[in-house]
Amino acid sequence: MAELLLHLAEAPLWEAARGTGTYEMSTRGRTLHDEGFIHLSLPHQLPGVARMLYGNEEAADVGGRDLVVLVVDPARLTAPVRFEAMKPGGEEFPHLYGPLPVDAVVEVRPLETWYDERREEDEHR
Repeated sequence: MAELLLHLAEAPLWEAARGTGTYEMSTRGRTLHDEGFIHLSLPHQLPGVARMLYGNEEAADVGGRDLVVLVVDPARLTAPVRFEAMKPGGEEFPHLYGPLPVDAVVEVRPLETWYDERREEDEHR
């Protein structure tokens, strides 16, 4: 199986998407329609993404909105994923060029729980 992809989401927006069958938020305050793709990350990229978007990599609650990590199985996606850098020579991030099907999300974890589990994994290595 390909490496799982992650998306940092506001819990209420994810819950709303579950009712429609697709998630279409690209990043904080921006939709798939606005950006042309949905921002994803690899596990090692998530702390930097959280810092960039929310100012604190462990900010599990921003303005009363709980943050969750959507764990995405790339084999279940119906739109292409392209790895692209924000600037030439920069780190490449996965971008989903279409809606995220709810059934491609194989796990949803509160951001705080995701960090706790990552710390435990690191301690046992």
